[in-house]
Amino acid sequence: MLDNKGFDLWADGYDESVHLCEENNEYPFAGYKDVLGTIYNMVHKKEKAKILDIGFGTGVLTKKLYDDGYEIYGIDFSEKMIEIAKEKMPLAKLVQYDFSKGFPEELENIQFDYIISTYALHHLEDETKIRFIEKVEDHLAKESKIIIGDIAFETRALLERCKAETGKDEWDDEEIYIVFDELKEFFPKENVKFIAISHCAGIIQLEKLL
Repeated sequence: MLDNKGFDLWADGYDESVHLCEENNEYPFAGYKDVLGTIYNMVHKKEKAKILDIGFGTGVLTKKLYDDGYEIYGIDFSEKMIEIAKEKMPLAKLVQYDFSKGFPEELENIQFDYIISTYALHHLEDETKIRFIEKVEDHLAKESKIIIGDIAFETRALLERCKAETGKDEWDDEEIYIVFDELKEFFPKENVKFIAISHCAGIIQLEKLL
């Protein structure tokens, strides 16, 4: 599992690494563009929205939303990733913070229309994922959503199939990938859904109605 220094070292080549993997429809980034495109279209259902991106990396998705006039906030623990993202989005409010430790004080009093996260939460243990999602839900405005796109599977059987097809030399056992069936019981059933994007990618959407 990469720490913040590992991500700093990977930052310059991150987008190219993802592109090559996605282009070949390979684990772990098969479906990457479709994940980002689907989330982009979900957010575009509301104009002038305030968006928090958790683990925004080099800002591939948030840059498009930023250019469309959305108000962008972000959390990432890599100083180098933030430097790259700030060059693309100079007016965005980007905070360096380890989101596994909770929520940064700088954003505590802000309510968001969308809280999004792509390819970040698989670094957290499942219990930490749940606590973090419950925490960020407090920062949602009325009729707003949390949208998580990641290396994710609807069932444990689908994860194991992907693992077998990938092979033990390529599979990363240090990451804790999302298995929706094992997490959904912690959230209101009527307000959460899973969208499969590829054999190793999916989107979880949680909606706050009140």
